[in-house]
Amino acid sequence: MSLDIQCEQLSDARWMELLPQIQQYQVVRLDDCGLTEGRCKDISSAVQANPALTELSLRTNELGDGGVHLVLQGLQNSTCKIQKLSLQNCCLTEAGCGVLPGVLRSLPTLRELHLNDNPLGDAGLQLLCEGLLDPQCHLEKLQLEYCNLTVTSCEPLASVLKAKPDFKELVLSNNDFHEAGVQALCRGLKNSACQLETLKLENCGITSANCRDLCDVIASKASLQELDLGSNKLGNAGIAALCPGLLGPSCKLKTLWLWECNITAEGCRDLCRVLRSKSNLKELSLANNELGDEGARLLCESLLEPGCQLELLWVKTCSLTPACCSHFRSMLAQNRSLLELQMSSNPLGDSGVQELCEALSQPGTVLRVLCLGDCDVTDAGCSSLARVLLANHTLQELDLSNNCMGDLGILQLMENLRKPSCVLQQLVLYDIYWSEEVEDQLRTLEEEKPSLKIIF
Repeated sequence: MSLDIQCEQLSDARWMELLPQIQQYQVVRLDDCGLTEGRCKDISSAVQANPALTELSLRTNELGDGGVHLVLQGLQNSTCKIQKLSLQNCCLTEAGCGVLPGVLRSLPTLRELHLNDNPLGDAGLQLLCEGLLDPQCHLEKLQLEYCNLTVTSCEPLASVLKAKPDFKELVLSNNDFHEAGVQALCRGLKNSACQLETLKLENCGITSANCRDLCDVIASKASLQELDLGSNKLGNAGIAALCPGLLGPSCKLKTLWLWECNITAEGCRDLCRVLRSKSNLKELSLANNELGDEGARLLCESLLEPGCQLELLWVKTCSLTPACCSHFRSMLAQNRSLLELQMSSNPLGDSGVQELCEALSQPGTVLRVLCLGDCDVTDAGCSSLARVLLANHTLQELDLSNNCMGDLGILQLMENLRKPSCVLQQLVLYDIYWSEEVEDQLRTLEEEKPSLKIIF
């Protein structure tokens, strides 16, 4: 049983109603509920009295160091079997981290700890690592995004990685490690017996020089399934250095996130070698890179190769124009693996969208999710999209947010959305302007067709 409450300001009466449930339920989530240190004594007593508790989430509550300390005190009892603890964005600071070594020592069942969005700093991280190194600590997943960590934290983290074979997930995105820090982390990973599955290092100051270190990590960790390197200045040189690891026989990566990494068509060419030869790669994000139409052509050609089994491709904000849509048309008409295509924030226009629609109207296409937000689509483009809604029997989600259509285009879409043969389940229409009459019709359509969700 689970108690899952989000974004609810809890009155005293409501709080007294919930306390018995906190004492009984296996999963307790009270996220963004306006909790402060004043409620934490009650929480501490409740979790202490709950031997069934396996997950506790108090995300986005201003507990502060004192409140977090009280909650952790409640968990430190012989009957506690907690496996997952989330204290993300709870105002835990360096001053409150002194209790962490003792807590981690006393919770041998804890496998997952989320401390994102807390200003722990390097000193707080050092205390956390002392606890992680204790033989009684068997943590497998650790999230430390936005924790004010610097290069100073990387050696302690590397020591933990080398000492703990149980580690499976490490999330360190949005910390200021820079080149030297990433080098230290990579050394720790290469010298570790851990079977790491997920590594997230978005916006950590990674450079092209670090890509050789990361290449070695990829080559040495056959267990690695997800690698997130977005918002780092890797450049084409970095991608070239990374690709030997991605192409290696031991690489079984499924998800590769390279958004906003200063990649152009040249770097895309190297990545296409990976796409063609690695059927295990299922998800690739290249959003916010200057790929241009040449990069799009290379990607589409690779997606037609039998060795490519990609299921998700993000090319949002990649400087694509209508000229590349003929390549996407050919690819979509023949590809039998791609399920999600994110093309938003590219000026494709009605002519580009029409080419995509020609492909999606063909029998045998498999795409389920298509995102065309902010693509300069007008009422004329809606005519092509409306026809697809009837001809295509796999498309489930369509995002047309922030485009230039008005009442006429929306009415064309609604006419076919109403028909039983239309299988679309979600239509996203943020930031589009229509009349009150059309808005009423959209709401009526949602009521008439419960299988369809319209977000506007």
